Amino acid sequence: MAKKKEQAEGKEEEKGVIEERVKEEAEEEEIPEDKLPFPRATIVNMLRKHLSRGKQIKGQVKDEMNLWLGKMVERIAKKMDSHPYAYVDGGMLREAVEPYETVQEIELENERIIKQLESIKAACDVLISEVDRKFRK
Repeated sequence: MAKKKEQAEGKEEEKGVIEERVKEEAEEEEIPEDKLPFPRATIVNMLRKHLSRGKQIKGQVKDEMNLWLGKMVERIAKKMDSHPYAYVDGGMLREAVEPYETVQEIELENERIIKQLESIKAACDVLISEVDRKFRK
């Protein structure tokens, strides 16, 4: 009897915690669309293309992604504007986005180096065990 009462109280506490979370999330205000650099629907549609079907996208994610992309456009535009010409061409764009494009290459190189180091470590471990076996009888 006491266990059922404790379980019921535990469930009520869980409901209370869940209700508090829902209230907190509802209180998080979305940024008005006119304050965002891009239409919210455009960002949501792009996210949905690359997320698993059925995943929910929180409003905070939509807004923060929108603002982040706006900052990226701003940085790239400033980089292109640093050229003394009266026009902006494809070469300037490629130069401005190059640092962001190379990040993925750097990550892949990092993974490759880590795998090589792990294989070297495994080879060292084998050598250590051979030395131990041969010279510590």
